[in-house]
Amino acid sequence: MSKYTTGEIARLCGVSVRTVQYYDTRGILIPSNMSEGGRRLYSEDDLRRMKVICFLREAGLSINSIGELLSSDDPGSTIAVMLEQQEKILKEEIAGRQAQLDLLEGIRRGLRDTAPFSVESIGDIAYAMENRKKMKQLHIILLILGIPINILQWSAIVLWIVGGIWQPFACCVLIIVLYTVWITDFYFKRIEYICPQCHEIFKPTLKEMFWAPHTPTLRKLTCTCCGYKGFCVETYKKGNHDKNNKK
Repeated sequence: MSKYTTGEIARLCGVSVRTVQYYDTRGILIPSNMSEGGRRLYSEDDLRRMKVICFLREAGLSINSIGELLSSDDPGSTIAVMLEQQEKILKEEIAGRQAQLDLLEGIRRGLRDTAPFSVESIGDIAYAMENRKKMKQLHIILLILGIPINILQWSAIVLWIVGGIWQPFACCVLIIVLYTVWITDFYFKRIEYICPQCHEIFKPTLKEMFWAPHTPTLRKLTCTCCGYKGFCVETYKKGNHDKNNKK
């Protein structure tokens, strides 16, 4: 039967000699034999055990958990439960890291659109990101509400082109105008803006909001607090705010 020295088993398992020695001191990988000169010698079973330990360590299990596992009466059942728990922990950690990545990406994207940069700018971005989910829901609602209107519009156009009947299209135009007025008011009541200059939250007039150039997250407005004219951050309205609540 093959015998392995500490250095050989370390090389075969891709770890350091010190790691093998550490597992020995922890009692989870005790060498099967000792040479006449007092050198530790490991068997094939020890090598397999070492590979299992390395696998479990890569999976994130602690040394204490591995020691308990290898000394249990039914290691097969125990390892299934422990790996399941470890998987749950890792998924939670990944979700947490992903949330941090999303936050950093949002701040980075916000800083790209905010000039000049200031510490207060990060506060504005963080405030807008808190309401990002509600803004996304609002946009989805607008999209869903617009689907019947689009179907009605195209049906009237086809009927006019194919059948020469224009009256439904005329009625459709009236409906679209009324719908545009209603949906604009619906959207206007649910949003507000953060001024990048004074960092206050303000509400423009409906007319200014409707005609202002905009991107999915910014709109070119005049701040009602400081008079700044430029792109302001659009965010979901949470109610009555002041500068302290925002920060």
